Amino acid sequence: MKQINTKEAVGQVLCHDITQIIRGVTKAPVFRKGHIIQKEDIPILLSVGKDHVYIWENNENMLHENEAAMILRDICMGDNIRSGEPKEGKIELIAMCDGVFTVEKDQVRAINSLGEMMIAARHGGFAVQKGDILAGTRVIPLVIEKKKMEMAKQVGGMKPLFNVIPFKQKKFGVVTTGNEIFHGRIEDTFTPVIQEKLMEFGSVMKMHIIVDDDHNKITSAIQKMLADGMDMVFCTGGMSVDPDDQTPLAIRNSGIHIVAYGAPVLPGAMFLLAYSDDGRPVVGLPGCVMYAKRTIFDLVLPALLVDVPITAAQISALGEGGLCLNCAICTFPNCGFGK
Repeated sequence: MKQINTKEAVGQVLCHDITQIIRGVTKAPVFRKGHIIQKEDIPILLSVGKDHVYIWENNENMLHENEAAMILRDICMGDNIRSGEPKEGKIELIAMCDGVFTVEKDQVRAINSLGEMMIAARHGGFAVQKGDILAGTRVIPLVIEKKKMEMAKQVGGMKPLFNVIPFKQKKFGVVTTGNEIFHGRIEDTFTPVIQEKLMEFGSVMKMHIIVDDDHNKITSAIQKMLADGMDMVFCTGGMSVDPDDQTPLAIRNSGIHIVAYGAPVLPGAMFLLAYSDDGRPVVGLPGCVMYAKRTIFDLVLPALLVDVPITAAQISALGEGGLCLNCAICTFPNCGFGK
C-alpha cells in the first residue's frame, strides 16, 4: 500500500473503500476497493476530504483489510451461521436458524488482545432467531501483516468460536407436588407457566403427575417419567428448606446426579439441577418461576433445549449479572440479567 497525491492518482487501483458522509442524507462508499481511479473521480475524492489516497502495492508479507477480515470470519464462523460480504474490513455473522448461540469466550478475548483486529458478539448461551446478527469482526488498519493473522488462527484454536445449536422439539413431564394441590384445595397455576415457556420453543408436555408431600411418591413419579421416555422432567413445589419440603430429597433419591442445589440468582436461589445417567435433565423449580417475569429458569432453559450440559461452575458464575431488576417493562434478554 502506498500513499499518493489524489491529483496524481489517475489510473491507480484503490486499496480501500472511500466513504462519503452527509449528515441526515448518506453514509455510503462512493468508490470501492479495487476501483481504477479516473480523471473525473478526482473532484469527488477531493470533495470527501481525500487529498491523498492509498493505492495497492503487492507485498507478500501483508494482507488487505478485506482479505484479513475473511480469515477472521473463518476463525469465528461455525454451524448454522452465514456471513455478509466484507466491507471496509468488516464482516457480520448472521444466524441461519432458531437456536442457542454459543461463544468460546476465552478465545474471543485472546484474539481481541492481539490488537489490530476485533470481534464483537452478543452474549452466548441465549436464544437467537434466524436472521439475527450474532457478531461483527473487523480488521482495524487498511493492511495487516500476514503473520498477525496466523497468530489469530493459532489463538482461535481448532474449533470455531461461534455456533448456533438448533432447538430440538422436546417432550417433557411435570411432577406437581404439594398436599394443597393434590387434595384440590388450590388450583395448580405453576404447570401452565412451564407449558407456556416451553411451547415458545416447540416442546410439549406429555406427562403430568400430581402427588402429595411424600418424597417416595415424588421419586416414583420422576423415575416413571424417565422410564417412559421423557426428555426432561420438571418438579414444582417443595423446593425450599422447610422441614416439609421433600422435593430435593426425592430428586436425590431418584438415583440421578445432582449438579447444583441453589443458584446465585434472584429470583431463583432455590433452583435444583440434576441429570440422569443418559444426560436427561431433572429440574427442581422454585416457586418464583410461577410469578416472576424472569428467573433462573429463563437463564438455563436454552441450554436444556439443545442438550448442552450445564456445570456447577457455570451455575456459580451466574452470580455476576444474576440479579433481575424486575423492570416495569421487561426487555429480557436485551438486558443485564444473566450476563
